[in-house]
Amino acid sequence: MSLKIGINLTTNYSINFSLPKRRRNIIKFIIIHYTGMKLEREAIKRLCHYKSNVSSHYFIKKNGDILNLVPDLYEAWHAGDSNWKSFKSLNKYSIGIEIHNPGHQHGYQSFKSNQILSLNKLVNYLVKKYKIKKKNVLGHSDIAPNRKKDPGEKFPWKKLAKKRLCLWHNLNEKIIKKFRKQKISYDYKKIFINNLYKIGYKNHGNKSLTEAFQRRFRQDLIDGKIDKECFLISKNLLKQ
Repeated sequence: MSLKIGINLTTNYSINFSLPKRRRNIIKFIIIHYTGMKLEREAIKRLCHYKSNVSSHYFIKKNGDILNLVPDLYEAWHAGDSNWKSFKSLNKYSIGIEIHNPGHQHGYQSFKSNQILSLNKLVNYLVKKYKIKKKNVLGHSDIAPNRKKDPGEKFPWKKLAKKRLCLWHNLNEKIIKKFRKQKISYDYKKIFINNLYKIGYKNHGNKSLTEAFQRRFRQDLIDGKIDKECFLISKNLLKQ
């Protein structure tokens, strides 16, 4: 099957989903994951196996083809223990997209251009269909920073943002990089953490929160340390 938006999509239904069917207007988020497994076929098998207790709505293969594993209006099991703003257990409110990538444990790689092209089209389609705000297109590490790293620092959030599909800052990166590793006061660190809460992150410990923020918005240095560059980015994001 090919959607009108130019996506090659095949149904490969998983039995791992929750009943009953949910209302369209309950879908508020898109959560992006990587598979974190060596082999693509094994990742698909796991997402469909009844004993795994995991699934996603969509799976993007290495060649950019997309599998629809769970229909949108059923709750897939991809988010786990998760929080964002006032929302808990985001499976209920989200559509999950898995992109095949070995992840940090198996030789983390840059995502294939065909994968990102297909993802852009799919996210654009879903955002319009369910009226999802761009700030609600998130990574797994955003909603579970104490236990997840995906889709990771090699995921091209900035490219998605250029398509108006997710949140990004509008600062000049060459200029703000000059503030990298510059120390800030304890009070400004508290403001930074509070900025993260306002963006949507929940309290999972300052280091985990900072690393999750950096994987998303300062991807070339993930050290868990709050510096002036991070502070300025967080401040700017609140204006977007």
